[in-house]
Amino acid sequence: MPVSKEILDEIALSPAEYQMIVDRLDREPNPVELGMFGALWSEHCGYKHSRPLLGMLPSASDRTLSQAGAENAGAIDIGDGLAVVFKVESHNHPSAVEPLQGAATGVGGIVRDILAMGARPIALLNSLRFGPPDDATNRRLLCGVVDGIGWYGNCIGVPDVAGEIYFDESYSQNPLVNAMCVGIARIEDLASAAAETPGDVLLLVGAGTGRDGIHGASGLASRTFEEEQELRPTVQVGNPFLEKVLIEACLEALGTGKVRASQDLGAAGLTSAAVESVARGGRGFSLDINQVHRREAGMTGYEVMLSESQERMLLVAAPENVPAVSQVFEKWDVPCRPVGVVTEEQAARVTEDTVTIAAAPIPHLSDAPRYRLNGVQAADDEARQHLQLSDVPLPSDPRLGNAGTILLKLMASPNIASRRQVYRQYDHQVQTNTVVAPGNGDAAVLRVKGTGKAIAVAIDGNGRQCFLDPYRGGQRVVAEVARNLTCVGAQPLALTDCLNFGNPERPEIYYQLEQCIAGMADACRQLGVPVVSGNVSLYNESQGTAIFPTPIVGGLGLLDDVQRHCGAGFPRSGLEVILLGAAGLSANAADLAGSEYLHAIHGMIQGRPEIDLALEQRVQGLCRRLIADGVALSAHDCSDGGFAVALAESCILGDTSVGGSGSVGFTASAEFAANIPARWDAALFGEASSRILVAVEPENVPTVLDAAQSLNVPACQVGETGGARLHIGSLVDVGIDESADAWYGGLNQASS
Repeated sequence: MPVSKEILDEIALSPAEYQMIVDRLDREPNPVELGMFGALWSEHCGYKHSRPLLGMLPSASDRTLSQAGAENAGAIDIGDGLAVVFKVESHNHPSAVEPLQGAATGVGGIVRDILAMGARPIALLNSLRFGPPDDATNRRLLCGVVDGIGWYGNCIGVPDVAGEIYFDESYSQNPLVNAMCVGIARIEDLASAAAETPGDVLLLVGAGTGRDGIHGASGLASRTFEEEQELRPTVQVGNPFLEKVLIEACLEALGTGKVRASQDLGAAGLTSAAVESVARGGRGFSLDINQVHRREAGMTGYEVMLSESQERMLLVAAPENVPAVSQVFEKWDVPCRPVGVVTEEQAARVTEDTVTIAAAPIPHLSDAPRYRLNGVQAADDEARQHLQLSDVPLPSDPRLGNAGTILLKLMASPNIASRRQVYRQYDHQVQTNTVVAPGNGDAAVLRVKGTGKAIAVAIDGNGRQCFLDPYRGGQRVVAEVARNLTCVGAQPLALTDCLNFGNPERPEIYYQLEQCIAGMADACRQLGVPVVSGNVSLYNESQGTAIFPTPIVGGLGLLDDVQRHCGAGFPRSGLEVILLGAAGLSANAADLAGSEYLHAIHGMIQGRPEIDLALEQRVQGLCRRLIADGVALSAHDCSDGGFAVALAESCILGDTSVGGSGSVGFTASAEFAANIPARWDAALFGEASSRILVAVEPENVPTVLDAAQSLNVPACQVGETGGARLHIGSLVDVGIDESADAWYGGLNQASS
């Protein structure tokens, strides 16, 4: 073989794949061609191991305007001639190497995916995973990533409205940085990525091309980390001020109607943008890299084609429209260069100084090999899933404390504590659409200007539960994001996902991936939400140790009336609190599976989580009905930390009225408290799914309970809001101020 194993390793191709390229071309590829194949056949671009599984996910509904995988992002019809465009992607590996630039360029890249659809970006969300924050390296990564997200998002003027952060040892060397962007457009203004007309001109617009990011897709995002690898040059460098101008210039150019197609330059840079665009249109291209504007001298053709320099877009226009499109970019002082043309023949031809430096059929480049492997459950999975209540000692040791003390410990846990110190670094009010801001509800709510509607957006994941049972964990993460949308009053419409896993070539990792997707697919079908866009990030492991299998799911919901939304906090005293989804608290071992209580108090990650999707569907339907009818005045789901933590959070977030106290206490009814099981730890802190706390006027209690009965939803009256303490019988009696101090200060204390 004329190419060394070291070169193949650098571009993440196997010897068998190299031979496949030789067979397809009927010759040896030259270096530029090999680099192009390596980038396009990387896991990041080619989805070699995941594409055969992703077909399990439902991807269409009567509101879907895009075909999953065929465009840059998913588009959903929300009525009034408007479409919402959204997608989530990962920038995990770059963020591990350079956290600030890795996270910042992750934001920039996902924004350009939305821009490429012809939509104006209106919101950002993020889902982050790090190792324990008491470790200096993990703190450095956390601070760098947060700084990068805030720097880029604030500079481009797109609000960061929701997100989540989790900590676990499995992410210590492999942080996860998943960024989601939401945009809005008139349906008739949606842009396509397909270059279909021979003779059309390829216009490269935006930043000059540099050497940053070369081998980002193949060398960084498609292999595992090794200590001796020097990966810093593969990380892109962002310029958010240029991106802001690029957004405005591209939207104006697309608004002229003279741009036929639009594609961002992300992973694999110009290679991916050009090949994917013409592949979607069934065409080819001829490209002259001498026309590519650069910011570094002496760049080779290989470097130009594989650079992942940021803030660049590829537009396609008819020759007669090039002057008009160019004039728009000249007005915004953004470079715009014709670099090639669309050809009838489905082939890629790249020239430099009139010499052909790469030539290959488009189908050969774009059709990466696909691997359908046989997953094998890890040998110790069943042992991990075994959990009985007798395996968990009931805290009676004074060092562990009573239920109230444990509640305060959980409120201060880095996985439950308020993220206020993070989201305060983000501008979440720019563009003036934000109705429910970060920290005030289970999802963000954004008004749709010009209508009386609003959209809700949320992002969720749970690696622990997927680690214990990937199928049920996949079901639960879909249910969780839909439930969060429901709790603000929105009808869930569609999802986007980012699947973060270890090395898929290992049978136990492939098993996790396959089972998780299967679980997600079943939940999507039950809840009626398609997955319309997404990303896969594999090879998240170091020295043979993988992260927890972590599917991140972003959700989009719709409120027909922006006024009919709910927050998570109890709005005032004198309200009755009702638990939807359960007739009371129970004590089941399955509810402790993967729970924060089990991990934080007992140091255990064990059990097998459960979920009843039919019940989930009924509970969510009831909750939305109560909010739409104005009956539910607050709604908050029971998730991390269980019932007691959800109750405490609703107390802390209560009474946000002008002159209000900022919090509202709660007292459980005598009847409810008397029926708490002897295993109060599982009852109070177990994380059973499909449960929502709602606050209602006392006179509406019969209405809620009757509606629950008619829909076959178990429900029970829990107690009354008021006072300055959280009081649950003889088990919990803590001041709201005390729990607020623990909750608001927990993340800072854990990372100091």
